[in-house]
Amino acid sequence: MKARILVVEDEESLTTLLKYNLEAEGYYVEISTRGDEADARLKEYLPDLLILDWMLPGLSGIELCRRLRSNLETKSLPIIMLTARGEESERVRGLATGADDYIVKPFSVPEVLARVRGLLRRVSPSRMATILSYGDIELDRERRRVARAGSPVDLGPTEYRLLEFFLEHPGRVFSREQLLDGVWGRDVYIDERTVDVHIGRLRKLLNLNCDQDPIRTVRGAGYALDDRFAQAS
Repeated sequence: MKARILVVEDEESLTTLLKYNLEAEGYYVEISTRGDEADARLKEYLPDLLILDWMLPGLSGIELCRRLRSNLETKSLPIIMLTARGEESERVRGLATGADDYIVKPFSVPEVLARVRGLLRRVSPSRMATILSYGDIELDRERRRVARAGSPVDLGPTEYRLLEFFLEHPGRVFSREQLLDGVWGRDVYIDERTVDVHIGRLRKLLNLNCDQDPIRTVRGAGYALDDRFAQAS
């Protein structure tokens, strides 16, 4: 499961171009055409990377960038600023506001893809890693294989995606709603209790020949890969 990218751009031809090519690379892509709409969406969930146009209706991209950098939850969100402003002073202003990278229109698609890969690799190496491991659990993305303590674990597609999501964020607690968004996607409408069912299946499969449960249930909050599990393994 690769990174989730939010593209905030009001030119339909560009959003179509970016969505098509980013999804072809394997990313999960969402589109917003207004700055105020993107601001509201980012309060509900955080993508792994934001591609943000400078000039937007409702709220400018530069102002949205300022807001994100002043908020504790979004201050480290990777941001690529996309704009027709090519003068050096404007590039400096965009970077000073908090953007991690800056691409001037018109741009080449390979350049955008290279910038996205480079930024994700720098700020979120687990998203780009081939092998994810935690304690005695190892997940091989290329072979789509999972092992615990050296023994293979046969997971269904949903349990595999759940484990992959947890391994990308070890120790972090996720609510059922956040797991639905991160694993199933925002466009899929299923009951939150479905998460409990698949967590139960994942636990059963991971713990077949092991005593220690790597998944922690946090009452009233959700689930996490237990940070104590990595220390004990």
